[in-house]
Amino acid sequence: MRILFVAYYFEPEPNFFMGLPFAKALVERGHEVEVLTGFPNYPGGKVYEGYRIKALQRETLDGVPIIRVPLYPSHDRSALRRITSYVSFALSASTIGVAAVKQADVAYICQGPATIGLPGIVLRLLRGVPFVYDVKDFWPDGPMATGMVKHPFWGWAAGKWCQVIYKFAGKVAVCTPGYKQRLMERGVPEEKLEIIYNWCDESQIRPAGKDPQLAKALGMAERFNVVFAGSIGKPQAMEAVIDAAGILASECPRVQIVLIGTGIEVDSLKQKTTGMGLKNVLFLERQPVSKIGAILSLADVLLVHLMDKPNYRITIPSKTQAYMAVGRPILMGVLGDAADLVTKAKAGLSCEPENPRSIAEAIRKFQAMPQEQLDAMGVNGKRFYGQELSFAIAMEKYERLFGSVAKSRGK
Repeated sequence: MRILFVAYYFEPEPNFFMGLPFAKALVERGHEVEVLTGFPNYPGGKVYEGYRIKALQRETLDGVPIIRVPLYPSHDRSALRRITSYVSFALSASTIGVAAVKQADVAYICQGPATIGLPGIVLRLLRGVPFVYDVKDFWPDGPMATGMVKHPFWGWAAGKWCQVIYKFAGKVAVCTPGYKQRLMERGVPEEKLEIIYNWCDESQIRPAGKDPQLAKALGMAERFNVVFAGSIGKPQAMEAVIDAAGILASECPRVQIVLIGTGIEVDSLKQKTTGMGLKNVLFLERQPVSKIGAILSLADVLLVHLMDKPNYRITIPSKTQAYMAVGRPILMGVLGDAADLVTKAKAGLSCEPENPRSIAEAIRKFQAMPQEQLDAMGVNGKRFYGQELSFAIAMEKYERLFGSVAKSRGK
């Protein structure tokens, strides 16, 4: 097949989910792939060194041809500037980009901002190219939950725009069962929807045995370590986890909560920990990607936690797949699809998010388990990841999906 890949983010921007590895895997499977994207500027909002915004640029990365079209670079807190960036790319891709790309059998529209659906619609109307629309960020719910879209009118307008995209799409891929159910409730036919779970960056997750020297160097030796690794901001609601540590401090003195990462809430959490006089919370700076697999392997339990919001109940945080791949038990502090996945995999326990007593009780249960039971949960998660969530499994599903949509061309 000739596949056109349209993406708002692409290498050298960090985007392992739907970036260059995905495009290269399609090429390795015998397909002809071309990428339509913008000029790299994420996450700083400044165009990368070696690039200059112009009307059109062609390049090749690892054998994959890339066409770049202009956009307004911005990724700051200003909703207006971010929306301007989204719209500018959509317009450039729909005009300059549609004119510049080769004819394709199918287009793959990897959704970040929902504006990226516009070039897909233009491709179908002007060049007869059917497209797969992949929902990775639920609009308008996500932007409204984060406050980027505040006025109800704009939320309504974004919702109507999404309905237009779903109507024109040959198929709509979603990454959780909750996304599928939500779209069906909004009138998208079930036969148009396909669940394809996200995977983790397998090149960086290399499970390893516990390294005593590393554990000692990090302050994790001789403790029952419950580890959270990732961004530490308001959505992660780590205050509840610190409160759980306070409950456990006297009752389970071996338990240690380990928070690895950076974010806007780290300083306030450190102050809270100090104010409570806690000695069972360890803060570690963001670690190099090359070391994260070894560090996660030191955990007795790996923690996922988000605020208890309706929109989070239909999401599966990406660290879930990484935790399963590394082969350690999981404490899932997210209700809905994420908790259901861990239960199905028999890979850990769930707790109520933002409920310190529920978090503490789940940790007590883990600590009381024999090591064989903890190890079995880790093995279950790793097996489930390989059978249901891995990159190889996802690629097989995408390839079949692209083939079915390409066959529909002209119908």
